[in-house]
Amino acid sequence: MEGARIGRNCNIGSYVEIGSKVEIGDNCKIQAFSFIPNGVKIGNWVFVGPHVVFTNDKYPDMHKKEWSVTPTIVKDGARICANATIVCGVTIGENAMVGAGAVVTKDVPPNAVVAGNPARILRRPK
Repeated sequence: MEGARIGRNCNIGSYVEIGSKVEIGDNCKIQAFSFIPNGVKIGNWVFVGPHVVFTNDKYPDMHKKEWSVTPTIVKDGARICANATIVCGVTIGENAMVGAGAVVTKDVPPNAVVAGNPARILRRPK
């Protein structure tokens, strides 16, 4: 959407929706059908697999007239595999990996590998 900031040398797949206040760093790959709403900040060299969904409202309610965006941060070198859901308000650390189909509800430490629903650490950083 207009107003999004996308860095140099990024590869954005088909049918990706990027909100107007999203920031994406350099050299990122965002694969098809991913949804990146306002409030998401993605670092450099990040991989976002197909059908990855980020949220930005902690307590969605269609009857609320006012709500606030809850920010989410993806640090440099992180990899998010296909069909993962990233619940707003988390930070995915540098070089971390989120497994396919994971539902991330808590921060992911740098260099960790997480998977499952809810996502749990499979391999801790060295």
